[in-house]
Amino acid sequence: MSGLTLSAEIAAVLAESRPVVALESTLIAHGLPWPANLETARDAETAVRETGGVPATIAICNGVPTIGLSDAQIAYFARTPGIFKASRRDIGAAIGLGRNAATTVSATMALAHAAGLKVFATGGIGGAHRETSDTNPFDISADLTELARTPILVVCAGAKSILHLPRTLEILETFGVPVLGYRTDEFPAFYVSQSELPVSCRIESPQEAVAVFAEHVKLSGGGVVLAQPCPVDVAIHAEEFNTWLEKAESDARISNVRGAQLTPFLLARLTELSSGRTLKANSALVVANARLAAEVAVALARNTATS
Repeated sequence: MSGLTLSAEIAAVLAESRPVVALESTLIAHGLPWPANLETARDAETAVRETGGVPATIAICNGVPTIGLSDAQIAYFARTPGIFKASRRDIGAAIGLGRNAATTVSATMALAHAAGLKVFATGGIGGAHRETSDTNPFDISADLTELARTPILVVCAGAKSILHLPRTLEILETFGVPVLGYRTDEFPAFYVSQSELPVSCRIESPQEAVAVFAEHVKLSGGGVVLAQPCPVDVAIHAEEFNTWLEKAESDARISNVRGAQLTPFLLARLTELSSGRTLKANSALVVANARLAAEVAVALARNTATS
């Protein structure tokens, strides 16, 4: 992809084949409220650096895909209302119209791959929504198709808890996307640590994740999901979460919220209903995933250097 701008730090790190971790910007502009969005973004970058990697937060700035936002740019995306939300479909529009756009998982994957990055940390991937009706039409996240075609290792806390998780896993299986459980046999469910749904493979270390990813890519595979549970001290019990979710979904139907606006509406409503507990869990799992992604990126860089 032409027209990418890499920060001086990211350009130097990539030239030296040092470990880099891609981070998304939709979390900053749409996923978390102020000031938790800025604090979480900074904490995630710090976690990557403390673990030996270099963070590359990705967004489209005035129509330019930018790999490695400055702290001032991150603060701008955190505080500015009306930032365009760009999925994979929307990258061309954001560039062509010169917009400031926060990139979703699918768009971040596409831009990270174009820049030569191989490891990406996020909170939770998108997937299949729970209902199909006139008010909530058939909705499958572009994250799943991007995972099918783009060779990036995505570290996450599974798929967002608001989604239809069995259907999401079935789609990933159909698309040939490995779902690796990091020291778990069950697919994490974002705020909820366990879903009682099996992962396709359990792995015990960053080195094992790198080995699986390398072989998958050799076989012309696309992305790989590396899912670790939400930190246990902030994880939410499924029964409690489902009560809040039913209320949030009812509110969304009453307000006729749909499409790209549904996920941020539900997440914000869940924060209110849980008295901030889901927000605390969201921030904690993002930082934990960034730290694990840095461990994977370090292992991948070492593997590359010795191969």
